[in-house]
Amino acid sequence: MDADVVISGAGPTGLLLGAELALAGLRVRILERQVARHGQSRALTLHPRSIEILELRGIADRFLAVGHTVPSWHFAGLSRKLDFSVLDTRHGYTLFLEQARTERLLEERARELGVEISYGHEVVSLTQTGDGVDVVGVGPDGDFSLRAAYLVGCDGGRSKVRESAGIGFPGSDSTMSTMLGDFAVSDKEEIAAAGQVPVLIAPLAGGVTRFVVTSPGRMRVPPSEPVTFEEFREALVELTGTSFGIAEPQWLSRFGNATRLAETYRAGRVFLAGDAAHIHFPAGGQGLNTGLQDAMNLGWKLAAEIKGWAPPGLLDTYHAERFPMGELVADNTQAQTLLLELTLVPDYRRPVIALRGLLESLLDLPEVNARLAGLVSALATSYPAPDDDPLVGTRMPDLSLGSPGTKVSKLLHSGTFGYVDFTGDGTAQVVEGWKDRIAVATGGDRAWAEDVGEALVRPDGHIAWVRRENDLPDAASREAGLTAWAGTPDRAAVRR
Repeated sequence: MDADVVISGAGPTGLLLGAELALAGLRVRILERQVARHGQSRALTLHPRSIEILELRGIADRFLAVGHTVPSWHFAGLSRKLDFSVLDTRHGYTLFLEQARTERLLEERARELGVEISYGHEVVSLTQTGDGVDVVGVGPDGDFSLRAAYLVGCDGGRSKVRESAGIGFPGSDSTMSTMLGDFAVSDKEEIAAAGQVPVLIAPLAGGVTRFVVTSPGRMRVPPSEPVTFEEFREALVELTGTSFGIAEPQWLSRFGNATRLAETYRAGRVFLAGDAAHIHFPAGGQGLNTGLQDAMNLGWKLAAEIKGWAPPGLLDTYHAERFPMGELVADNTQAQTLLLELTLVPDYRRPVIALRGLLESLLDLPEVNARLAGLVSALATSYPAPDDDPLVGTRMPDLSLGSPGTKVSKLLHSGTFGYVDFTGDGTAQVVEGWKDRIAVATGGDRAWAEDVGEALVRPDGHIAWVRRENDLPDAASREAGLTAWAGTPDRAAVRR
C-alpha cells in the first residue's frame, strides 16, 4: 500500500479528515487537483457545532483568534434572527471566518500530523479489489497510480471519485442563480448608510467587500454563465439605487440552487464526504460545516477498521448516520431558498411576504427559535439508536470533570473515546480493558443529567452508551455497551 487512506480534495472536509486519520497514526495522502490553494472564499462561517468539534481536538483557539463571533444568525433572510447564544453550548455563536483562512489553519494542522498533501494531482479513475483501491490520476509529471486500503472523495459537487465509483447523485437542477462579487474598492460610507437593502454585504480581509446579489431580472441565468462587472453593477443599482462605488473586482461568480444527495456515502472501500456527497444552495451557510461533520464522523471509524479493532458494521454507520443529516440540510436549504426566490417573482411576492411575516412572528416564540437555531447550527445533530437510552446519539455537553481544569472536550483531544464515571463503579474495568482506546475521567458536573452514572463518549463527541444510576452496576452489561462501539477489550485484563 502507498497509503492507508487516499483523500481526493484538499478543501476543509478533506483536510480535517486527513488530520483525523493521521492523529490515529495512519498514513494519509491528500490529492488536490488545483496547483495551489486559491484565495477565494465561498463560505464565510463556522457554526457552533463546527467550533465544538474543533474544540474536541484542542484547536478551536486557532480559529477563534482570527475570526470574530456573531451571536445571531438568519433563516431565509428573515428579519427575526436565530439566537445561537441561548443554545446549550460553550460556543453559542457563529464564527465569521473566510474559507481561505479556515483551509490554511486546517492544512497547518494536517501537516503537523504528517499528512502528505500533493497539489496539482487529480484523481481520474479507481478500481476496487478485495483488500484495497487502485487510484489512477494525472499530475505535474504525467499519469500516476496509487494503492490504498480506502479512498475518500472530498472532491466537490463534480466529484470524479463519486462518478468512478458508480454512485448516483439524484436531485434537482438549478431554477435560480445568485451573483457573488468581491471588490477591492467600494464606498464604505455609502455602505454604512445603506441600512436594510436586499443585498448581502460583508467586509473581508484586506479591505475587500463582498456583495451577494439575487436580481429578479437575472436570477434565471444559468449558474455556468460568467458574471461581468457591468452586469453586477447594474444589478446593484436595480435593487438598491446605487452601485456602492464598486471597482476592481477580485472575484465574480454565479451559483445556483441545484440540490443533490449521493445515493450512498459508501461503495465498498470508497467513501464520499462534503460536497461530493451533498450540494445545495448556501442558505444559512451550512455547506462547509456539514462537510466538517462528515469528516469528524468518518475519521475515527476508518481508523478503527484499519487498526483492526472496529466492531462489526462500524463503517456502515457512516452512511446510516450522515445521510439523514444531508437530507435535513437539503430540505431546510430548499425551504429557505424558495422563500427567497418567490419574493422576487411578481405573481407570488404579496403572499410570500405575508408568509414571511407569519414565520417571523413564530420566530418570536423561544421554542421555535431554538428549534431552527439547533437545526442550522447543527447542535441538534443526533444519531439515535432504536430501543436504546434517549441520550445515546446526542451530543455530550462539554462538562467540567472531576480533575480541576478538565472538560469532556479535553478528554477527547487525542481522538480516543472518553469514559466519564460519575459514581466510580466501572473505572477499573474500563482502564484495564480498553486503556489504548478510551480516556477515563471520574466525577464531574451532574447538572447535565443527574441520574447518569456512566457515559461513553465517541471520538466525535456523541454519546455511545450510558448507564443510569437506578440501573445496578453490571460488569457484563458495561462490557457489552463499550464493546459495541470501542471494540473487543483485553479479556485477560477484564477478568482480573
